[in-house]
Amino acid sequence: MSRLHADLALLFAAAIWGCGFVFQKSAMDHVGPLTFIAARGFVAALALAPLALRELRTAPPLAGRGFVAITVWGGIAFFIAAWLQQAGLQTATVTNAGFLTALYVVMTPFIAWGWSGRVPNAVVWPAVALSAIGTWLLGGGTLSSFSAGDALVAISAVFWAGHVVITGGAAPFRRPIGFTAIQFAIVGLLAAAGALLLEPVTWQGLSGAAIDIAYVALLSSALTFTLLTVALQHTPPSEAAVIVSLEVVFAALAAYVVLGERLGGLGWTGASLILLAILLIQLGPALGTRWQQS
Repeated sequence: MSRLHADLALLFAAAIWGCGFVFQKSAMDHVGPLTFIAARGFVAALALAPLALRELRTAPPLAGRGFVAITVWGGIAFFIAAWLQQAGLQTATVTNAGFLTALYVVMTPFIAWGWSGRVPNAVVWPAVALSAIGTWLLGGGTLSSFSAGDALVAISAVFWAGHVVITGGAAPFRRPIGFTAIQFAIVGLLAAAGALLLEPVTWQGLSGAAIDIAYVALLSSALTFTLLTVALQHTPPSEAAVIVSLEVVFAALAAYVVLGERLGGLGWTGASLILLAILLIQLGPALGTRWQQS
């Protein structure tokens, strides 16, 4: 794969992830959040299983039980983040959900700081200020206008950031597909247990959400994670991160075209500031290093 093809694959993945918010919201007309997450997790795990087995045959032997532990923690973080996000989408708009979820990029350096003691780059602080102002403006200039769903999606960003850090910690084991497949199986099990306790689970509901589940499980989960794994072998991480960040733009476009969602002037200003904060986090350290060397 050439670098151009890798970049195009990442752009395709960002588009799938962004449009996925529309399918996630549509599913809430038929099933509860936990039921949807359980179905998504099991279908994605089954789709990735053949690739994970192939990877297992070629990967080096594992030393110790560290891989199992970090995979379990990754599954738990993903489950909590997905549950909060999915529950939030019951009342939050797709546009707001896309930009509020993207705040995980700004939060990740702080989670990494607590996880490994690595002090964040100085560029994080202006990015935090921009994202805070952007969130306030996204709500129309007052946080009181945010729905309870918006709050849940914003909280989910903390757990998505934790998941990113955990996933990074799993990289030395050199089993990205196996990690993802087992992680989705854990997510499916946790969500299924919760759904049986807290939600009505019916075949009618599952069949009504079948298209939404298939899209998010097969495309937004199995396919895109595989694309990401392959593309990152040919594209620098900083470049890949910027391309993937365009997910929020695709989410807003999909919400505009499919659901007719509209943001006012303040809302678009806030969304732009959040996107600017994301790009600052991704590009700031590299630009700073280049400036020092020049």
